[in-house]
Amino acid sequence: MTISFARGAPSLDIIDIAGLQDAAVAALQADPGGMTAYGTAVGYLPLRAWIAEHHGVAPEQVLVTNGSMQADAFLFDALVSTGDTVIVERPTYDRTLKSLRGRGADVQAVELEHDGIDVVALERLLVAGARPTLAHIIPNFQNPAGYTLSLAKRERLLELAADYGFVVFEDDPYVALRFAGAALPTMVSMHPEHVVYASSFSKTVCPGVRVGYLVGSAALIERVAELAVGAYISPNMVAQGIVNQFCRSGALDRSIETVKEALRDRAAVLCAALERELPDARFVEPEGGYFMWVELPPGTDVNALFAAAAARDVQFVKGVDFMLEGGESSLRLAYSGVTVTQIEAGVALLADAYREVTAGAHADVA
Repeated sequence: MTISFARGAPSLDIIDIAGLQDAAVAALQADPGGMTAYGTAVGYLPLRAWIAEHHGVAPEQVLVTNGSMQADAFLFDALVSTGDTVIVERPTYDRTLKSLRGRGADVQAVELEHDGIDVVALERLLVAGARPTLAHIIPNFQNPAGYTLSLAKRERLLELAADYGFVVFEDDPYVALRFAGAALPTMVSMHPEHVVYASSFSKTVCPGVRVGYLVGSAALIERVAELAVGAYISPNMVAQGIVNQFCRSGALDRSIETVKEALRDRAAVLCAALERELPDARFVEPEGGYFMWVELPPGTDVNALFAAAAARDVQFVKGVDFMLEGGESSLRLAYSGVTVTQIEAGVALLADAYREVTAGAHADVA
């Protein structure tokens, strides 16, 4: 059986199947016409209203999409033209890199530190003449690194956005999944005039529901809605109606607590297993989210490690996949979709693969 640390998704045992069944029945009973017809481009209106209330904004500032990746794509289509400079974290989500480069953006990667993007390095880039249209930031439990942007850095980033006239794209699907430490305010709540916010129910309800959303100015949301009309007339009303009932019934809060408890246990076991089985690994213990970034000694051949781990039925994602350059000695481990028992076994096998790779490297040198 394959043990996969590769996929950022919750395992089936922590998804509230019964709650989803109840929400589906309730949604179809409450609004059969609305859920079975074409809807509006801005999404299922009751869910749009719930999200607006959750964020303390007007409904006109919310657009609900088929997953947050589609929200990202609409936003990039609205704001990014060929040749525009876009700031990203280094490392960052691989699909974001692909999406931006596919649009011809000039992608500038700024180093990600344990407390978030290096705002001093970003300021140097701006002073040197960079004029970004957008800065894409995953502020909480970042994918792939698992790091969180500190309050001081949030404040400084917003100051730079105001001074240099760029938009902060706050991509925040993991915000509800904090299982240690104190919660931080969203940047959209701090300075909404400089921020567009995106999140998703894929991480708190289930990935298959494919419901995400944007929060921004009413003018921007209207502009994005025009793109949505051209793309699909309306998004999935059935899925959004189910999510609406799931949120309003209290099932969402219960689901989040279940997921957080499982993630807390899995992260703790992963850290202990790495310390025991793979002491060369360097990492930051997560406070939430799905992911851990692991640095191995410089010169470690992660390509060879990937193959050796796969031969033992263990999967992970190589660090180079999340960078424009570099990352050859790093990897991402996702602990959300593996049980405690699988984590223990998987890390032991990964360590065995590492010993094989490093022994081979030492033999080559000798």
